[in-house]
Amino acid sequence: MKEELIRRLKEVGAVKFGEFILSSGQRSNVYVDIKHACTYPDVLKLITELMAEKVRDLDFDKIACIELGGVPLAVALSMKIGKPLVIFRKRKKDYGIKDDCIGIIEEGERFVVVEDVTTTGRSALSVVERIEKRGGDVVAVLCVVNRGAKIRNLISILTLDELIS
Repeated sequence: MKEELIRRLKEVGAVKFGEFILSSGQRSNVYVDIKHACTYPDVLKLITELMAEKVRDLDFDKIACIELGGVPLAVALSMKIGKPLVIFRKRKKDYGIKDDCIGIIEEGERFVVVEDVTTTGRSALSVVERIEKRGGDVVAVLCVVNRGAKIRNLISILTLDELIS
């Protein structure tokens, strides 16, 4: 299934070569666009199957993500395994209830944070911090492609090397 995902990511144009500045600020000659890949139902289904397999033996209550890249992944995984989810905004909104979180975090709940691509882990770690600030506990960070991030309890479906080799 992993080899099929690699093939499909390349076929749908989710792996791009050129000169790119990543969200981390780093420069790279490879860009991995999981957001684009998730617009193909078969690719999203493959990713979801592999994510479900990775978290099968973990003890957790809910899934969490940050907009935008994590949302389709978290929603698909939530539907697949039947666990609720929490979505964090990048910034608090300045209208309505003025919150940065959609969903509820109860004291002591255990989370898996879902991310599309990790380079430094900064985005995922911002979610971890916000969950912990609200009394939750993060048991793992699950990403589709790890570009080399070294964060505690990181589980990845693919590494960048596996994807481009």
